[in-house]
Amino acid sequence: MADGREEGEIDSVEPDFSKKHPLENRWTLWFDNPNQKQTQKQYGQSLRSVYTFDTVEDFWCLYNNIRTPSQVNVGATYYLFKEGIEPKWEDAKNLKGGSWTAPVPNKGDSKKTLDAWWLNTVLACIGEQFTDGDEVNGIAVVIRARGDRIELWSRTASNEAAQTMIGKQLKQYLDIPESVKIGFSVFEEKINSGKAKDRYMV
Repeated sequence: MADGREEGEIDSVEPDFSKKHPLENRWTLWFDNPNQKQTQKQYGQSLRSVYTFDTVEDFWCLYNNIRTPSQVNVGATYYLFKEGIEPKWEDAKNLKGGSWTAPVPNKGDSKKTLDAWWLNTVLACIGEQFTDGDEVNGIAVVIRARGDRIELWSRTASNEAAQTMIGKQLKQYLDIPESVKIGFSVFEEKINSGKAKDRYMV
């Protein structure tokens, strides 16, 4: 070859570990670990912001240095929300919205399923895998004695088409069988009456 190298030789390239891969949005991890069951008025008193990140590398650094959902206390909740949105029904960007709830099956290795569901949902959100990604405000993994669950919070409950698509895609990412239904409830109804029936199901 003209430059004196044998055919088939390639240059040695040192990987650049300082280069980071930006995410489309900035995300904040929140943690709530109340000492006792809270009333609606008490909600948020033990809620704490943990860390905000906007690159793939910073996410994995965070994820690898915190406990998985199966390792935290019963009663605790992790939230991952777009920066500027608090994980409260009353937040201006949540108020007209609602959430999909996916109960973790209480069979087999449910703790392994819990951790896998949480990670899969996180990666789908920060990787902008939802068709109506602008509707997605955040997600939660809720650890309770009566059953763990994943919640996906979105901003416009009245947008049935968008919410239905989000629910179907959430089931796909969690590998939930078609025969198992998940429901979407509206935050305003919960605020007004303390509970809400499922408005949509997929």
